Amino acid sequence: MNNRYGVLIAGALGHLATTVITGALALKKGLCSKSGMVTALDDFSQLDLIEPGDLIFGGWDIRSASFSENARNLLREIGFSAIDQFSGIEDEIETISANIFPGTTKNCGKAIENLSCHEESTKQTSLKEIICRLQDDIKRFREKNNLDALVVVNLSSTEPPSVCEDKHMSIDSLNRIIEDNDNNTIRASTIYAYAAIDAGCPYINFTPSNGAMLPGLIDLAAEREVPVMGSDGKTGETLVKSALAPMFACRNLKVLSWEGYNILGNMDGRILSHPENKSSKIKSKEHMLSKILGYSPHTTVSIDYVPSLGDWKTAWDFIHFEGFLNTKMSLQFTWQGCDSALAAPLVLDLIRLTFFASQKGEKGLMKHLACFFKSPIGVEEQNLHEQFRMLKDYVNKHKKVASEMEE
Repeated sequence: MNNRYGVLIAGALGHLATTVITGALALKKGLCSKSGMVTALDDFSQLDLIEPGDLIFGGWDIRSASFSENARNLLREIGFSAIDQFSGIEDEIETISANIFPGTTKNCGKAIENLSCHEESTKQTSLKEIICRLQDDIKRFREKNNLDALVVVNLSSTEPPSVCEDKHMSIDSLNRIIEDNDNNTIRASTIYAYAAIDAGCPYINFTPSNGAMLPGLIDLAAEREVPVMGSDGKTGETLVKSALAPMFACRNLKVLSWEGYNILGNMDGRILSHPENKSSKIKSKEHMLSKILGYSPHTTVSIDYVPSLGDWKTAWDFIHFEGFLNTKMSLQFTWQGCDSALAAPLVLDLIRLTFFASQKGEKGLMKHLACFFKSPIGVEEQNLHEQFRMLKDYVNKHKKVASEMEE
């Protein structure tokens, strides 16, 4: 491919964004494999997807830091085996710093606002002015890098639940809120999403922040004819749940209770230690079981911040179930993983598949990407195996079209 493809990330200095960008450059230099990337499977080989190493990265953040120093520290923490070859990508990593602009903390809660180091991020300007500033950043990034296409991805910290979440907010309602400068209704995630979609950029929300995928934003995506999808990347405990719960359903074993306990470090854990931010994450994790099982067992999900864990997380789940002759039994599992190393390849998958969808003229919700999310917008199916079948059906449809065109 000779075209130039750019990616702007909200939360560009975070652990996950750093891993995404560093991982793409490491792939380009042959320092790691595509392990963990769904699009590296044979099923996707005929789609001619863009290579991660060919992506040009930038983004927004509310903090100031050296991107290359962030990357080196992260790779050392997660135990990257080729850390001694980091200098081979350091120059390219350093150029990315020039593509990172001040973000916004507008109405996203004290936990996030307190992290800001940029006066621009906290300046009390109107919603419309912030959107215009972000769109100027998009235009500048596009022109500076001579881009043919651009995708925006939200990887920022989890906000408190949106005050709009229970409203059927149309695009007209959203536009009125922006025009009226209703600061208490719109959160930062909505602003990033609106700025991107209105500028004609495909958009991915990998966070649990529900303000990033309001109905009005989905309407706007259809209007601007761009593909969008979210929310909340499915990488750990919930991934296991979505694969394991169908086993109980198909064996007619009644789940009595499913209790989950999560501990994690890094900035994600620190932000989630605040109750209002944690509530967004827990809601995203809790709703799955009833949709798979067809009933609601007792379930509790808890999340605690353990600073010493760094970028690692542990989940312990206890499943109490009932079998023949009312016999009560249990299953337990422990999931330990590196948070960013689990999520980063999925973000690269989503970027590749979003560019593909955009090239094919697709617009609105990319429902075939449900298997990547805890709360896939517009999709009721929560069974991981069925969700993956949806993705394979989509791929096979395009492979069939390509084959017919060759004949």
